[in-house]
Amino acid sequence: MTHDPYTLPANLPVPEDDGAADHLVGTMLPQLTLESTQGPVSLRTLSLELLVLYVYPRTGRPGVPMLDGWDEIPGARGCTPESLGFRDAYPSLRELGTEVAGLSAQSLDDQREFADRNAIPYPVVADPDLRLGSALRLPTFEVDGQTLYKRLTMIVRGCAVAKVFYPVFPPNENAREVVGWLEAQE
Repeated sequence: MTHDPYTLPANLPVPEDDGAADHLVGTMLPQLTLESTQGPVSLRTLSLELLVLYVYPRTGRPGVPMLDGWDEIPGARGCTPESLGFRDAYPSLRELGTEVAGLSAQSLDDQREFADRNAIPYPVVADPDLRLGSALRLPTFEVDGQTLYKRLTMIVRGCAVAKVFYPVFPPNENAREVVGWLEAQE
């Protein structure tokens, strides 16, 4: 069955806070350079001042079937609408002094195809070996023989995690929620 990755179906299961991100606030981002749609990026360098790093399971492609049971996994569906929200909010986020990056366990080829198709102006980072997840003990889940990240967004100031949005739901509202939080900090 094919699907439209741009549309969120009604009645998606809501993810529950399992506490898997409770340890992140105050944690320093590791010295880690990963491939992205804009070349290699150092997460530490991106976060020297202020970084919005949203982490997501995987984006879809129009006309390509989803993984079995994808819509039934709480928090899995919605990576494309979430990313488009950050794309659309990018000018506002830049005005607030932030860098922005998206990250998933998908391959660099998948990230490039997605970023090109959707005109994503910031780095979309490929972490197929879950290196950031290992360093920070990020929450993951298993599906169809793959380990994927659970959706979360970190605000990183001076290389340290200052705020975590977890779980993120609905995903298409995440960018607006992040902008609101940042504006309230000014």
